[in-house]
Amino acid sequence: MLAKAGNPVSVVARGDHLRAIQQNGLAVESATGDFTVNVPAASDLRELPGVDAVLVVVKAHQFLEVLPQLTTTLERGATVVPMQNGIPFWYFEDRALESVDPGGTIRRTIPREQIVGTVIHTSGEILGPGLIHQSGEPTYLFGVPSGVQSQRRLQEITALFNTAAMDATALPDLRPAVWRKLLGNVSLNPVSALTGRTIKPMLEDPASHRLIARLMAEALDVARAAGVELEISIEERIAMAARLADVKTSMLQDLEAGRQLELEPIVGAVIEVADALRVRVAVMRTVYALTKSLRHSNAA
Repeated sequence: MLAKAGNPVSVVARGDHLRAIQQNGLAVESATGDFTVNVPAASDLRELPGVDAVLVVVKAHQFLEVLPQLTTTLERGATVVPMQNGIPFWYFEDRALESVDPGGTIRRTIPREQIVGTVIHTSGEILGPGLIHQSGEPTYLFGVPSGVQSQRRLQEITALFNTAAMDATALPDLRPAVWRKLLGNVSLNPVSALTGRTIKPMLEDPASHRLIARLMAEALDVARAAGVELEISIEERIAMAARLADVKTSMLQDLEAGRQLELEPIVGAVIEVADALRVRVAVMRTVYALTKSLRHSNAA
């Protein structure tokens, strides 16, 4: 959508996906209209000179793999916009979460003043090489983990997205939005992987509905203990999920494709914070263990 609006955009991709984009452009199927854009594409960010901002859209557990590609761009002062589910690596100013950023490597590499964080409320799926299906309104919430020195970057990124017909808002504190989305990810994602169901049938089934509600309640307890009060009830958050198109969660997509699950940054991170704050999350631990064994079984 940024490229469609006339902005100079390049993409980094891999394998058949990269080759398809290079040959035929990047095609998007959407309820708001299908379109194709022709954009420069490379297998490595270092092949793309003059980058002002990097939207890092790999899964959180893949961040370390692409981190070396960011070094030169960071030295030139570029803005980094991490777009991952779960608790972001920059969330805590004084420490790293091992489930998200083992050893704090990402935090040491990316200066906080060059980060614009985001919470995304839209869904995408790769239907085939060079072809993306997008569902849900393209809504983006932006915020910065550091102080006033990052405000210019925040306003620039937010304005850029709004000029491309996306609903972008700059927030003074992104952390409540992180937890608001996390209530859904920490519950819907693992339960969908365990049941093999998309969102609609999960929420319509009384048993899975109760399980999802319980997981959300435990995550809400952790958020409160971390100093974040969310002005939303569990049923209101479930209603938000129910309004989405009946889609596969990203975790179910990864499971079916035989890919590593984004379990640690989403569920493991909440449990890690719960342990640090001495919050009881018994149901979440059980779901985490079951999903982890499912992942290992799938990998085998």
